[in-house]
Amino acid sequence: MAEEQNNGGCTQESCAGCAHADSCSSKKEDFREPANQYSSIKRVIGVVSGKGGVGKSLVTASLARMMREKGYTVGILDADITGPSIPKMYGIHEKARGTEDSILPCIAKDETRVMSVNLLLDDEDAPVIWRGPIIAGVVKQFWTDVMWGDIDYLFVDMPPGTGDVPLTVFQSLPVDGVVIVTSPQDLVQMIVKKAYNMAKQMNIPVLGVVENYSYVKCPDCGKEIRIFGESHIDEVAKELDLPVLGKMPIDVSLAEAVENEKFYEAENPYLDAEKIVPCFENAKH
Repeated sequence: MAEEQNNGGCTQESCAGCAHADSCSSKKEDFREPANQYSSIKRVIGVVSGKGGVGKSLVTASLARMMREKGYTVGILDADITGPSIPKMYGIHEKARGTEDSILPCIAKDETRVMSVNLLLDDEDAPVIWRGPIIAGVVKQFWTDVMWGDIDYLFVDMPPGTGDVPLTVFQSLPVDGVVIVTSPQDLVQMIVKKAYNMAKQMNIPVLGVVENYSYVKCPDCGKEIRIFGESHIDEVAKELDLPVLGKMPIDVSLAEAVENEKFYEAENPYLDAEKIVPCFENAKH
């Protein structure tokens, strides 16, 4: 038995009756937190990136808008605690209200439900200077303490990288799948693989990949100018057997929707709804 444990060869049958079964490293522990008692959420979709600055929040909001336009009830959990941007994109500046045992999400003008740390701070411009465990605890509270109500899709805007908070989300929430956001630089292959491999190690399905900043279209001649170099997303997606869910250019109309805090009116035609909607509908952890 000791040799089997050292070799990672334990099975349920071989460990039956073993004195060390409770502490065996091969035994998987379920760290998922219960949802708020007033929440009924059908699917949880994480939006991740291997590095910052690739427009992950823009993609999160765009996916939420797409599903809202399809008639689904949608929420956004802003897990990017130190860099929250979702409320401002939707023009939400009021503070979240609460009851004795729950917090109510704020409602955008398109009825998207939003929870972010900026909705709890006295000053939304104040920096969040917290250590990892505190940040991770707040993210869990956005799941356990927020009264989301009946929601078809809860999108989780994750912080970049593979650190504490993404790990907390993957372990604590019943994530049904993730979308990876990236950009066209040569570094993309390694960055996408890092996010992909983390999700796989956590047994979370990867639903597809979205490339942002793919190009900018000349307003005079219509030529597509690839500022960040040629795209590598198709070859990376093929290698990882993932669908490309969209290639987003630098679009002034989307930038204006963000700057004017009216993303509840935005339309993103660069995301492939014919791929995304069935992909999300079939997502299951």
